[in-house]
Amino acid sequence: MKIIKRVEVRQIITEKSKEKLKAHLFDQKMRLEQECQQLLFEKRKMLNKKGAHKQEVERKFHQEVQKRKEKIELIEFKEEQLEVLDLGSEIVEGEVESLVEVGIGTNWEELMKQQAIVIKDNIVVRIEE
Repeated sequence: MKIIKRVEVRQIITEKSKEKLKAHLFDQKMRLEQECQQLLFEKRKMLNKKGAHKQEVERKFHQEVQKRKEKIELIEFKEEQLEVLDLGSEIVEGEVESLVEVGIGTNWEELMKQQAIVIKDNIVVRIEE
């Protein structure tokens, strides 16, 4: 029988990967700021429509803008953390799923041990089992 197991993917920080992460965070932040501007524009449009419930429109748009501002704050925190991160440190980049063979007599504890794939500049450098 085969089962699916989650495997952590970790990245070793290099100058190249640090710059790539910075650019990715910057792009995310710019996209969120553009969304905030677009929401404010849409709000003004909705408020000018006849029959619009002004308080409801204000509340709804305020919530949406607030969500994006919170995400921007989180990105800014990540940018600060990235600055203090030393080259050679490892960060968790995500998870992948792995197919694992299970049979009678398989040691379950061994099978379920945490595994990790470690990459450096998009090259797998080791697999931890």
